[in-house]
Amino acid sequence: MTTTTTLKLPDGLKARIAAVAQQSGKSAHAFMVEALELQTELAELRTAFVADALRAREEVARYGLVVDADEVFDYLKARAEGKPARQPDPSLI
Repeated sequence: MTTTTTLKLPDGLKARIAAVAQQSGKSAHAFMVEALELQTELAELRTAFVADALRAREEVARYGLVVDADEVFDYLKARAEGKPARQPDPSLI
């Protein structure tokens, strides 16, 4: 189900949206809905990223295991190049 929401836009922004929407073959309404969907998804992803980071920090604080960043980068680079690579071992801090 959809509901109606009213947005009060500054005249300049409204004109910019209309121009860009027309160039992309969309109505201004469709362009704004798409933009709101995208920004909502980005905000949700950012929230999940921060939650994951906080969980990781708690895990490090609880167990004290970390992996050296240089070892991780070397491992990833080797894998990306198709070379054999040994996964880095976590160590206590």
